Amino acid sequence: MPTGSGKSLTYQLPAMVASAPVVVVAPLIALMKDQQDKLAEKGVRAAKLDSTLSATEEAEVLEQIARGEHRLIYVTPERLENQQQLALLKRLRPSLLVVDEAHCVSQWGHDFRPAYLALRDARRELGQPPVLALTATATPAVLADIQSQLGMSEPLVVQTGIERPNLFVQVLRTPSEFEKRQQVLSLLRDHKSPGLIYCATIKLATAVHAWLEQHDFVVGLYHGKLSVAAREEAQRGFMEDEVQVMVATNAFGLGIDKPNIRLVVHYNFPDSLETYYQEAGRAGRDAEPARASLLYRLEDKRVQSYFLGGKYPKREETQKLLTTLEQLSQSHAGAIPLSQLAELTGISERHCKVIAAQLESAGIAQRRRGRVSWVRKPESEEELTELLDAYEERRGQDHERLQSMMRYAQSAMCRSRLLHEYFDELISHDCMHCDNCEAHAAGLAAPGIAMPAPLPTSDAATSQARPTSPRSRTV
Repeated sequence: MPTGSGKSLTYQLPAMVASAPVVVVAPLIALMKDQQDKLAEKGVRAAKLDSTLSATEEAEVLEQIARGEHRLIYVTPERLENQQQLALLKRLRPSLLVVDEAHCVSQWGHDFRPAYLALRDARRELGQPPVLALTATATPAVLADIQSQLGMSEPLVVQTGIERPNLFVQVLRTPSEFEKRQQVLSLLRDHKSPGLIYCATIKLATAVHAWLEQHDFVVGLYHGKLSVAAREEAQRGFMEDEVQVMVATNAFGLGIDKPNIRLVVHYNFPDSLETYYQEAGRAGRDAEPARASLLYRLEDKRVQSYFLGGKYPKREETQKLLTTLEQLSQSHAGAIPLSQLAELTGISERHCKVIAAQLESAGIAQRRRGRVSWVRKPESEEELTELLDAYEERRGQDHERLQSMMRYAQSAMCRSRLLHEYFDELISHDCMHCDNCEAHAAGLAAPGIAMPAPLPTSDAATSQARPTSPRSRTV
């Protein structure tokens, strides 16, 4: 369902009549705070468990949850790895487990949030409640990964399309940093209502924030390295229209319900069209006209390529952990804590979690409560090769997604057509609400940019990264 179409109501309304609370897994603290504040305005009590709580506050919230005082309980995926809190939620027998912004299961679970790969275990510990997964953007490959990681069997898939006719999308070619900043000034002066500027790194977001302050804009800053108090104050000021412009990394935005954002600017192009359209969709949630502007500079590819470089476990890491687990099983070591595996192998605990989830999916290992145990050897050389190749293929898919993002920015075609095609939703007409359609209607050449040579990817990686099924929207 498109951003702003009311996905949250699909679990908030049932929570009002269900016999047990609804547990909602959300990726960002800002998202949970926004949802909790909105529910409080309607007189609905909702708890949240995240890192912003002091020990005293957390104890108080847990007591309230135990007494059944909350209809909705928002948690980060990491909180469901906490055995005490998981046991408390299990006693409540949740009526529904919701995974909000479910594309994060696939996008982040294999990357820097391996706790997402443990949600299937958490669901089992909670007594296998029904699962509702929600997102505005998911290709068929991502949809399949979500279903696999959450243990969903033949789920009902509801898709309503991605079309946002009130959102004008454009790409502005900015070959230099000076031209980027001039475009930002022009856009902000033309759009007096609240705006949001996404930057690829904390360093750049901080620099753009300081530069806009020098130009007398009332501007906020939000990124994951700020203190809890600073993040909460930045979010409050933006939501209450005290701040004209928010400069942020992707730590801000998912699920933020601010209807009157008229402008979203991407200072750098993001890693994929999924990410881009999620973030661009923050604009115009009130269905009034809004603009999403992407500042395109080819050199920005270096930033995304750097992020992709260390994203996944390497072949040798998978092989090393596999060998270590087998050796430990032969010495009857039993289930091994992930922290101990990381120490024994020299592999980061984050990558150990990701590899352990991969091995469990193949039936080679089993995960329970932060510990991993050996089940069996790979049945053949082919199975072993498939395991070792798995993240090489994901790396290739990510490069293809980045290339698709660049093709979108460089194309002279209707941008809505390109987006619909990417998400496997073919349309038969141009949108008339993008810069290319506007140029064509005026009898001008659309501002397309010459394509560079495509990044090298394997046929397998490319075929998995491109949409192939009309059941690509979510759940």
